[in-house]
Formats: sequence, C-alpha cells, structure tokens
Amino acid sequence: MRINCPYCGERGSEEFAYHGDATVTRPRDGGAGPNAAWIDYVYLRENPSGLHRELWYHASGCQSWLVVTRDLRTHAIARVELARSVALARMEPS
Repeated sequence: MRINCPYCGERGSEEFAYHGDATVTRPRDGGAGPNAAWIDYVYLRENPSGLHRELWYHASGCQSWLVVTRDLRTHAIARVELARSVALARMEPS
C-alpha cells in the first residue's frame, strides 16, 4: 500500500504508523467520571466495511499526522488530509 503524503509525496506504508480510527471523538466532560460516553470512547469500535477514515503518522518521513480515507476491502486510498486541517474543520461553527 502506498500513501500520498501532502509534504513528501507518495511513499510506502512502511514509513507510516497506523494509530486507529479517525472518526472517534473524545467526550467533552473532561473525564469527570465513568459514564457511558467514556466507556464507548475507550472500548467500543465499529468494524466497518468500505470507506473508513484512519489516523496515520509519517514516522520515517516528515512526522506529520494524516487522516487517510481508505477502502478497507481493497486497501485503495481515496483521500489523504493533514490531521490538523481535519481537526480545525471540526471546530468551525456549522
């Protein structure tokens, strides 16, 4: 599998480290106590088929955090975005 880093260009996946599901959002209560939202955040994950957004780190390259949209059935990469841009877009008012 090859990932097209926005800074370094296309590279082999061995240069990157997978860091999990990029669609999970942290509960806003700051961890005040054990509740259903925190249990879901820590322990529950979907097992999707098809396009999925994942968090990757370019460890052997520019050390950027990336959100990679990948088809989990074929490993074909549909999109690569800087994680910072994705996070900032989430914070914009709708």
